This record gives sequence, C-alpha cells and structure tokens, in this order.
Amino acid sequence: MISRRDFLATLAKLAATAGGAGMILCSPSWQKFLFGDNSALAFGDTYLDELIRSAPKARYWKPVTLKNSASPQEGKIVQCLLCANGCVMANGQRGKCRTRMNVNGDLKSLVYGRPISIHVDPIEKKPFYHYLPGSAAFSLATAGCPLRCKFCQNWEISQASPEDNQISYTPPVGIVNAAQTIKAPVIAFTYNEPTVFTEYLTDIARDAKKQGIHSVLISCGFMNEAPLAEMCNVLDGVKIDLKSYSDDFYRNVCGAQLRPVLRSIKQIAKSRVHLEIVNLVVPTLNDSDKMLQGLIDWIAGEVGPDVPVHFTRFHPDYQLRNLPPTPVATLERAYHMAMSKGIHYPYVGNVPDHPGNHTYCPNCKKIVIKRQGFFITEMNLAGGRCKFCKHKIAGVWA
Repeated sequence: MISRRDFLATLAKLAATAGGAGMILCSPSWQKFLFGDNSALAFGDTYLDELIRSAPKARYWKPVTLKNSASPQEGKIVQCLLCANGCVMANGQRGKCRTRMNVNGDLKSLVYGRPISIHVDPIEKKPFYHYLPGSAAFSLATAGCPLRCKFCQNWEISQASPEDNQISYTPPVGIVNAAQTIKAPVIAFTYNEPTVFTEYLTDIARDAKKQGIHSVLISCGFMNEAPLAEMCNVLDGVKIDLKSYSDDFYRNVCGAQLRPVLRSIKQIAKSRVHLEIVNLVVPTLNDSDKMLQGLIDWIAGEVGPDVPVHFTRFHPDYQLRNLPPTPVATLERAYHMAMSKGIHYPYVGNVPDHPGNHTYCPNCKKIVIKRQGFFITEMNLAGGRCKFCKHKIAGVWA
C-alpha cells in the first residue's frame, strides 16, 4: 500500500518530469520522459494523414458486400464489431467513436499508441475500493467514446477526435516502462471509453503482466462479447458505469442502450476478473426510488451481494450544467436501499469524508478500511479477512 506522502511524492515527480501538475495532456516533455527524446514528433503532411498512414488494422470487424455497387471503391464497406453500435462505414468514413476508420476496405485504429492523457491517480479515484487499496494507478486515455453522455466530466477527452491532439507514437512497452519507472503497481485504462483502443489496451496489459504490473479497466460496458472476452483474459479488474436501469435514460441521456451494458456486467461477473459497479445519480433523471430500486434489484439478482456498488454524486458539467449537484440525502437513500436488499458493499461516492466511503465488514459491521478522501487512513484486514471477526471480505488485497 502506498502512503499519502509517497503518493504525492510520486505525483510531484511525474508532474515535474512532464512539465505540469494534474492530468497530463501528452506533450513533447512527456514524449521525452518515455523515450529520452522527441524525435517521433516529426509528422509529415497533416497529422491526420500521419495517423491514417501509421494506423494498424483493427480487430473485430467484417467486410460488407454490396450488390450492384457502382465502383469497386464504393463496394469497400466494413462493419465494426467492437461495440454495440455496430457502425457500418464506407471507405473514408469513421464510426460513432471517431477512432476507427475504413481505409480502402480495412478498418484501422487511429488511436493505437496515441495516449492523449496520462496521470497517476490513487486507485480509489477510479473508483476501486476492493482492488489493491492504496495503490498508485498509472492512468491513460486516448480520444474517443461510443457514447454521448450529456453529463460527461471528461468530455474534452471522450468527445475529442484523434487528430485534435498531435501525439507521437508510444508503443505498449513505453507505457509499461513508464509505470515501472515511477513504481506504479497498476496501469488503469480510463478517462475516455478504453474499448475504443482495445488493441492498444490488450497489448499493454500483456506486456505489463510479464513485468508483474496489474491492469484495470474503467468502462461504460458497451462493448460486444468477443472483445470483452479478450480484455478479461488480460485484465485483473473492471469497473463498469451502470448509468441507470432504464433504456430511456441510456437512449436520451447517453445516446446508447442498456441491454449491452447488462450483458457485459454479467459476462465480467462470470469471469475471474474483479468487478465493481458505479451508478452516477443524476437529479431528476435517474434518482427516483423506482429507478434506484430497479438497479439494485438487478445487481443483487444477477451478480450477487459481494460486488461493490458506488452511488456517486453528480456535479454539473458538459451539457447538464442546469442541474444541481446530487443531494447527499439521495445518495444515502440509495445506500440504505442497497443495504436493505442485501448488497454487502455499497458506497457513497464523490462526497469526501462521508461515512459511506468506508468499507464495513458485512458480518460484525465494524470498519475494515477507513478512508479520508481517496486515501487509506486505517486498515483492519489481515489475509483478506476482518481483523475483528475473521469474516472474509470480498476483493483483491495483495
């Protein structure tokens, strides 16, 4: 477990190296940190031309044959099979996520090796509360997302196109070496929807595993079954945002559908991968007792009581600046509804120092992990068990 002092020292070191504090948008200074130089920043023509020329072929797509096409070029249609959008693209077109392009009949990934945001976070910020608590997570994102969530707090990243930020190529081993340099035990794919860079993600995770570094995914869960199976084979933990138990909410607020997300959660729950779930509670949109109870009932019935469930406070951002922050009382109501349904590890999120941030033993009800903000202040676990009553606490602790 990394201490608060050690974490801040690590973050300061990274910020100083990369030329600033906070979330790092990749820059020549970050390139120099990874490789010792910035020679790869010499792009030809336009940056988009460079992206298209260097983009590797994507996984999870198929050609679509059109009968009676006017020319061979018009017949080079592809369908992306990565997420539930199932985008069909003519030559030169991109999918809804903007990161995958049909280039002469081949689907290419424009974001492979192009991280636009890198930061070191406490793993609790993801949030993971039952996966290596106190660890530093080397976090990265590319541009792009298949959803259009009106409340997105990372919209500058998720709703960006790959060409919006000129980023030189960083191979998977460069990310792993950077995480090793700052002694981060976890690499986190986060901020945007990492499914859009699944080829890069899985290659990094495979290299990281060889070096004893864990990999976790922070996702909306909108991917298809086959790519999720590949990710589960190389990842150690997944946090899914279950935004609502309402298809209308997904359609009107996120530009997506509920059913694929539920399927993904069930698939992860059946795998060996650690799972946590977050529900961002948005005033007037998904905060009714009926909607909260439906979500809680589904989790309890389909994935069981030991999956941590975070009810997280909404803050006005992006296209929903007209709504107020979620009342704490609403989050507390959801918390108690989950407890009454038998969920063992509900949490109140985005409310610093709230008692709902602590982990309680479901047997003796004592605090086994006490938190202040994103930092651990008290740990009453030994061998994954409550120190007070020896009850096993679900999670990954070492």
